Amino acid sequence: MAAAQAEIPECVATGYVDMVSGLLLGVKTVDSHPGEVLDLVAAATGDLFQGKNVTEIERLFDKSRGIEGRNHHYFNEIVVFSTNLIHVFVRSKRSPNQAGVFITRNSANIGMVLVKSRAAMANCEAAA
Repeated sequence: MAAAQAEIPECVATGYVDMVSGLLLGVKTVDSHPGEVLDLVAAATGDLFQGKNVTEIERLFDKSRGIEGRNHHYFNEIVVFSTNLIHVFVRSKRSPNQAGVFITRNSANIGMVLVKSRAAMANCEAAA
């Protein structure tokens, strides 16, 4: 997490989430945050990738393509722009029930944030 934070431009926080258990497996931030906030980040990550509506969309995509019974995920990266921050959520390719969360200041170059977040995710997967 520390390496990811150092590599991603203007990164203020990184995390690695297990979406099945809802646990934040690792976290590194520049500020301290209450445990409740960190728990909500983990839960929100699960909702983004595995919420009822998202899984229904994925099921309908599979159905329209004639794919039955496969647990394929179409949503692999989600970027959220908030008032002051960019939040990048990246689903693990090795463990689809896990995701990285990378948060930067909104003044960061979004292209570099995405490139570096993807690279950081590969390193997080290797360490997990």
